[in-house]
Amino acid sequence: MRRLVALLFGLLLVLTASLPARAKDDLVIGITQFPSTLHPNLDSMMAKTYVLAMTTRPLTAFNAKWQLVCMLCERLPSFDNGQAKREKTPDGKPGVALTFTLRPDLFWGDGVPVTTQDVLFTWEMGKHPQSGVANGEMYRRILAIDVQDDKTFTLHLDRLTFDYNVMNGLTPIPAHLERAAFLADPAQYRVRNGYDQKPAQPGLYNGPYVITQVVAGSHLVLEPNRFWKGSQPAFKRLVVRSVENTAALEAQLLSGGIDMIAGELGLPLEQALALEKRADPRFRIVTKSGLVFEHVDVNLDSPILSDRTLRQALMYGLDRQSMNRQLFDGRQPVADSSVNPLDGIYAADVPKYSYDPAKAAKMLDDAGWKMAGGLRRNAQGQALTLELMTTAGNRSRELVSQVIQAQWRKLGIDVRLKAEAPRVFFAETVTKRRFAHLALYAWISAPESVPRTTLHSTQIPTEANAWAGQNNPGYANPVMDTLLDNIETELDVPERRQLWRQLQHLYATDLPALPLFFRADSYVLPRQLEGLEPTGHQDPSTLWVENWRWRP
Repeated sequence: MRRLVALLFGLLLVLTASLPARAKDDLVIGITQFPSTLHPNLDSMMAKTYVLAMTTRPLTAFNAKWQLVCMLCERLPSFDNGQAKREKTPDGKPGVALTFTLRPDLFWGDGVPVTTQDVLFTWEMGKHPQSGVANGEMYRRILAIDVQDDKTFTLHLDRLTFDYNVMNGLTPIPAHLERAAFLADPAQYRVRNGYDQKPAQPGLYNGPYVITQVVAGSHLVLEPNRFWKGSQPAFKRLVVRSVENTAALEAQLLSGGIDMIAGELGLPLEQALALEKRADPRFRIVTKSGLVFEHVDVNLDSPILSDRTLRQALMYGLDRQSMNRQLFDGRQPVADSSVNPLDGIYAADVPKYSYDPAKAAKMLDDAGWKMAGGLRRNAQGQALTLELMTTAGNRSRELVSQVIQAQWRKLGIDVRLKAEAPRVFFAETVTKRRFAHLALYAWISAPESVPRTTLHSTQIPTEANAWAGQNNPGYANPVMDTLLDNIETELDVPERRQLWRQLQHLYATDLPALPLFFRADSYVLPRQLEGLEPTGHQDPSTLWVENWRWRP
């Protein structure tokens, strides 16, 4: 009898070994923020971008090789292929006409084809002054759209720029679901749109996945779009879980509560490096340097911070090199302006702020802030007190904030630290310019991306413009405005590089924001996951989620 049991057990082992390894159906992704909205055109938050990249597609995007590619179109318009043509605008200035043809196999998640009507509606909404679209400037530059048929249309742009065919910000919205709500009350559309009211409607999405469940502040569930005709995604269910505390995020990874941590919104570098040293065989850690600018926005409406000399003194009072060595193992280079050395238009001779506390102290004295009773005070006896805000639960930013507080305290500056949940911080505090003095966070850009929305005076968010624009410091300098305008329309590469150099010099002198570091992001991935390529710019790895595969 024992021999029979042993034979049966041996046969079972043989049969089990001969079965094909089973693929993983579910993938749980950990990120550190929960989206403040799911509407593609409202607010600027990487959490939203990361999730929606799996469910929607922009017209164009930069891939992992930093090449511009079509996402929804059949091919990129260019002057060589005849789909881009120079023309005069109604006021006689150089413009350009771009003809796009949408791919024939695009469908919303309810089976309705994606057509030029969706593009038309998205443009109408985007340019409306009451819509509150973050990048309304892009839509207002489109003077007209000529429709050839359901798939082909021509954009007429109000200027000819060096990046004329970059339409990464144009993400179509389903007209058949959203037009009525928008037309009913454009001013209220920001809070009454379908993405936030009924986010599980499959017709809102045209990518490989649709969102099927949203638990606010906790997680989102994504399932395959049955009308998606591209490469079929491998996972039957994706869960994107928000864990705002990075220590808790790591703990969930190690306990098996999540399968991976996104690099775009994951562990701070120093935490990922410590995890890497543990050499856990279940994971591989990929670190990608990219166009991520960690900085401190300055509210220039503050009477204290409106003084450029004081802002420069604050920079001389920061030992960022020491922070980089001690906190980030020297892997996050100090930033001199908002332009990364990885970008081809970086100016190596940009003014630099080395750590010089003596110089900082003298500049503060000259600005009228003298030491008295252990703190710096002005002639009226007011103490130099600044509030520094950032995102709660981010260990790296908490540490950086504490170091900044300590370094400036040596200069006699009283720094009060405050942290907010990311969805509140980005949707309300930063977007509506409600931070009293300083806000620590990051901008993520694309290659040679002109920072018009963050630096041009017309892009300051106000209640009157429904908080559109991303110039959160409230920076207004006519010289910067002219540089931004000229860079966009300068087609000669050497001449444009000179303009970029002037912009970086002006930025480093005026300091609308205090540059800290260029961030390196760490992706903590299960060893079985293949096909994920970090991009190093604002178009996240999830734009190609259909290429992800699980190797048993």
